[in-house]
Amino acid sequence: MAEEGNSQDKVQLTSGKKEIMFDEKSGRFFETNLDAGECIPDEEFCTIDDETGKRIRFLTIAEKERIFLDSLQSYYVNGRQLLSDEDFDLLKEDLQWNGSPLVVLNRDEAKYLAAMEAYLKGSPIMSDSEFDSLKLLLKETGSKFAVDTEPKCYIDTGVCKVTLQEDKFRSNLLYLPAGIILSVVWLGVGFELIEPIVRLNPVLLFLLGFPLVYNGAKKITEEFIFENKFIAYGPCPACEIENRVYFGNILGVEGFSDVAECKCQNCKEVFSVQRNTLRASTLPKA
Repeated sequence: MAEEGNSQDKVQLTSGKKEIMFDEKSGRFFETNLDAGECIPDEEFCTIDDETGKRIRFLTIAEKERIFLDSLQSYYVNGRQLLSDEDFDLLKEDLQWNGSPLVVLNRDEAKYLAAMEAYLKGSPIMSDSEFDSLKLLLKETGSKFAVDTEPKCYIDTGVCKVTLQEDKFRSNLLYLPAGIILSVVWLGVGFELIEPIVRLNPVLLFLLGFPLVYNGAKKITEEFIFENKFIAYGPCPACEIENRVYFGNILGVEGFSDVAECKCQNCKEVFSVQRNTLRASTLPKA
C-alpha cells in the first residue's frame, strides 16, 4: 500500500531527450535512469543499430534535417522512397517539435515539389521555362529544396556536382581600398577648406562626407577596379574542401565571365562553375 501511495504522488513525463518524474510531496522534478542512447519510437525519429537491430537515439538535429531533405528530394526528383510513410511522418513531427524551419514550406517550395511530382507521373503542370524560372527563384532566395550545398557524385558518369554560394562578405571588402583612400582625401580637403571657417569634429566631418565617399567608392570599385565582380564559395565537388571563385575583371584584366574553370587546391580536380546558377561540376571521367 505504501508503494502504491508513493507511485500516486509521482507523475512521470517522457520527452524526446530524457525522462523526468515529478514528486508531488517535494514539488520537484528529477531525472530517471533512462539511458541517453535509448529511443522513444512513438515520440522521436531514431536510427537502427546495425549490431543489435534496435532503435537508438544517435542523430543530431542537423543530421535529421539532412535525412528529411534527402528523402523529399529523392521522392520528388528521382521517384525513389528512402523512408516509409510512418518513419517520414515521425521524422517530420520530431523536427517540428525541435523547432526546425525546414519542415515548413513556403508557396514557391510547395509549387516546386508539386511540379516535380507531376513531371515524374507524366503529367507536367507547368512548362520547362516556368519550371526553370521557379527553380532559379528558389536558388536566389536560398531555398534548400533547390540548392545542393553538399557534393553529390554519379556513378555512371563519374561527375560530381554541388551548388556554391555568393560570398557577400568578401564582395563588400572589395570596396574597402577605394573607400579608405576617398575617406582620407575627404578629411584632408575638409580640414583645409572648412577648418578656417568653422571648427568641426573629425567624426562629424566624416559623417557629412560619408554619402560622397560611399557613392564614389562604389563607382570606382565597380567600374574601374573590380569590374562586373562576383565572388562565390563552397566545397569542392570532389573532395569537399572549401574553394572560392572570382568572376569579373581586375584593373582591365579580363577574368571569368559566365563560366569559370577552376582547380581544387587540395585534390587538384578540375571543375567548372556557372555564374548564373553557381552550379559546380567536375569533368566526366574517361
